Parts: sequence; structure tokens; C-alpha cells
Amino acid sequence: MSQREKLSDTTGLTQLGGGASKPSRTIETFPFRHAANNTVVTFRCTEFTCFCPLTGQPDYATIDIRYQPSDRAIESKSLRNYLWSYRDSGVFHEDVANIILDDLYTQCTPTWMEVTVHFSVRGGIAIDVEASRGKRTS
Repeated sequence: MSQREKLSDTTGLTQLGGGASKPSRTIETFPFRHAANNTVVTFRCTEFTCFCPLTGQPDYATIDIRYQPSDRAIESKSLRNYLWSYRDSGVFHEDVANIILDDLYTQCTPTWMEVTVHFSVRGGIAIDVEASRGKRTS
């Protein structure tokens, strides 16, 4: 059997490859060695849930997270567990996008990041919220 080559640095990652998943507000990152390239990473979560902080009604959304990594990149399983942690949170739509942006931006300090949340229709109104930080270079 041949030995597989490991091309990525996984030092410090605890959620990926671990046992059971659970909601967590911990975001894990790994070294990004390609900052000289104009790389854009896009995550799409199609099953985001939270609830209205006043009425308790459930809210469902698709979230798009786009960013240009600098020195660190976001590990996807920790991101999934982070987004999962909102299911029991009462939060306004505008806050969701900005809190997620601030949390992720703080953890990986990218060149640029954009979080767009597409909330499903409730009460006849769909709401999209976009928040961004930094300046895209490509």
C-alpha cells in the first residue's frame, strides 16, 4: 500500500476528523500558503436556522461567505458547527450577517470578506443582508 502525501498543514485542528459533531462558536483556521495568488473562497450553507428574538418564530436562510484569505483559511467543519450554533439563537436578520462577519474576520484576518444571508420568506417578505470588510484585490 502506498503512503499518501499530506500537502496541507493540519496542526491545531480539533474538529475535522473528530468524532461526533456538535454546535460550537469556535472557528478553527489553518495556514494559507497561497496569499500571493488572488484566491477567493466561497462557502454556502443552505440550512441555516435561527429564530426571531421577539416572536420566537423560526427563520431559515442560505448563507454565502466569500473571502480572500491572507495568512489563515477557515476550516469548513468548524464553520458548519459554528453556523449550527445559531439554531437556538434569537437574532435579527441584520445582526446575523454582521456577527458572523465579525467573528470570521477576527479569526482569519482575510484581505476581504463578504457575508450574504438570504432569509426565506416569512410574512410575505424575504430579506437579504450583505455585510463586508476589507478590500477585494482581484
